[in-house]
Amino acid sequence: MRKQTLSLVFTITISFFIGCKDATNVSKKINKENLDKAKTRDVEIKKGTAMISFDKKEYDFGIVNEGTVVETSYLVTNSGKTDLVITNAKASCGCTVPVWPRDAIKPGKTGEVKVKFNTSGKPNRQQKTITLTTNTESGREVLVLKGSVTPKAKK
Repeated sequence: MRKQTLSLVFTITISFFIGCKDATNVSKKINKENLDKAKTRDVEIKKGTAMISFDKKEYDFGIVNEGTVVETSYLVTNSGKTDLVITNAKASCGCTVPVWPRDAIKPGKTGEVKVKFNTSGKPNRQQKTITLTTNTESGREVLVLKGSVTPKAKK
């Protein structure tokens, strides 16, 4: 048993020295460009996540006749310390079309999310949502568009 233990210790020791013989070449394998990118990224991360604020999160268009296209804009302000990026804006219905800023919004600056809602075929009380995918802490923000649509007269 003692011979087996000594043999095992000897094998592990030899393996350790063989595995570490290239330790001096490790620094040559590090990509300097990746280190620089990581440092820049870490500085941005330390600033914190982007923060978003709106002039309104809900818009009530009141009462409109069926067939009217309702348009509104939501002003988006980056109230954080790093760039705000909106990667997507998805409406709850195909009758609602959002257009959002594709470029990053710098801290303290504003952008605009424009929304068009086509009321054709949408009589009575309506409520649509627009979900923004962002780089904020929550990762998503929801805007609301609501109102009443007076149906067309039946012929």
